[in-house]
Amino acid sequence: MGIGALLLDQGLVTSEQLEAAIVEHRESGLRLDKVLVEMGFIRPDQVTRAVGEQLSMPIVDLSEVSVDDETLRAIPPQVVFRQKCVPVERISENGTQRLRVATADPFELAIYDELRLLTGCAIELVLTDEEELGRFIREHYGVGGDTLEEMSRGLDSIDPSALEDEDAERAQEASVIRLVNELLFEAIASRATDVHIEPYEHRLNVRYRVDGVLQRANVPPTIHQFSGAIVSRIKIMSHLNIAEKRQPQDGRISVKRSGEVYDLRVSVIPMLFGEGVVLRILNKSAVLMGLDDLGMPQGVLATWDGLIRKPHGILLVTGPTGSGKSTTLYASLNRIVSDEIKAVTVEDPVEYHVGGVNQIQVNHKVGLSFGAGLRAILRHDPDVIMIGEIRDKETAEAAVQASLTGHLVFSTLHTNDAAGAMPRLLEMGVEPYLVASSIEGVLAQRLVRRVCPACAVTHSPEPGELPPDFNFDGELVQGEGCRNCLNTGYRGRLGIYEMLRVSEPLRELVMEHANAAKITRMGVDRGELTLLRDDGFSKVREGKTTLAEVARVTSA
Repeated sequence: MGIGALLLDQGLVTSEQLEAAIVEHRESGLRLDKVLVEMGFIRPDQVTRAVGEQLSMPIVDLSEVSVDDETLRAIPPQVVFRQKCVPVERISENGTQRLRVATADPFELAIYDELRLLTGCAIELVLTDEEELGRFIREHYGVGGDTLEEMSRGLDSIDPSALEDEDAERAQEASVIRLVNELLFEAIASRATDVHIEPYEHRLNVRYRVDGVLQRANVPPTIHQFSGAIVSRIKIMSHLNIAEKRQPQDGRISVKRSGEVYDLRVSVIPMLFGEGVVLRILNKSAVLMGLDDLGMPQGVLATWDGLIRKPHGILLVTGPTGSGKSTTLYASLNRIVSDEIKAVTVEDPVEYHVGGVNQIQVNHKVGLSFGAGLRAILRHDPDVIMIGEIRDKETAEAAVQASLTGHLVFSTLHTNDAAGAMPRLLEMGVEPYLVASSIEGVLAQRLVRRVCPACAVTHSPEPGELPPDFNFDGELVQGEGCRNCLNTGYRGRLGIYEMLRVSEPLRELVMEHANAAKITRMGVDRGELTLLRDDGFSKVREGKTTLAEVARVTSA
């Protein structure tokens, strides 16, 4: 019985659905069950169960299987990649060896004889989900392992220096294109925000930044042989000069994956053993978060919500790179934008498109800097202005002048805390009276990793484990590590916040060139400043994150 008839017989698809899938199957050449899944008529696990019942084959969940290295070596990697099968267990019975092998395609019967001859074992096929099989292969044999295996054939007799000369040509080959795509799509599937490709003398490191922390991608060592071709391919995708290997270059790539559009910002820098590449991944299809979704404490949210509705002044969001500053600014704009308010931004780069907001992209090549863009914006009669970042005196003074002439200005600044924002502007050369009269509020923030809900457990802290200023006598929550969180115990991130509302006494301190420590003391004493660490502790008590995470992002 064919797969289509089997699924129809078991009532998993209708005859109309089967007929539509058969038409698509004939046009595309894809296997009929894959077509049914792609058309949304049936789930992959339903196909697996139906086939398993029909063929009396056991079904194995590879996410719950632990396989030792010796068993993994029973089948050569090239056979694993070609036949799409993996060894999961070696069984000894009455002096004979039996190897249990998982496959997603039980109809490929030729696999029996090849595996029996290769391993010298009796072969027992078990069925598994195709997606789980692919994940297992990537996890144990490396991302792009099959592509690298194909590319590596015959390289032993080639002079490595000749490979460097052929990088541009190789970058156009289907195998290199497929390898780069696999690296990028694996990063997207892992929820990575950045991909780091780092060349060393005898290896090529690929690392993904997931939830703010870098972790090594599982790629085969042979990827080092193709580092030049990989970089050349990325340069071609981002429209950069592949012949230029002495100067840094920046570009961008747009890719589509599972209906989502991703914008990749590319930075290429020459290093000692080749060119290093970092790609920042932005999901252009992602729905912008609302202000209520950011996780601000109720008091901070109420204060910030009041400030963003002011008619004029400067509101700053501070924090290191990757702390979610842009997300907060976009959410704030979304909150107040309307037909009555004209909002204009100048950004480098424009990360997300916001409906109803006029957005300008900085272009240093033609002289369109933050300062120049801001001066041009003022001639467009805006009510609200957002400057991507205040980097220099020119931009800072333009922002101050804009606020003093009746505009509400949002921007970001790289300082460690909220109180450090005003001293930083003074260091840039802005007059104290201008800083004191224009700044209305400063929001500092960090992102902490959220405890993985799938493996979260409670535990009672040991004596001495708690910081002296952490008052809590209940149980804490932590993640044990599981498949969903890549065994880190964390999945996703949330913000912790520090809000400083500028009052008249604080303005007087700024006029006196007070440092951040004095501003912090006064803000805390007057109840005008909430601290990052305190908000972090609150989220630990709520079971959302851990003390280790709060310490990681708030330690001086």
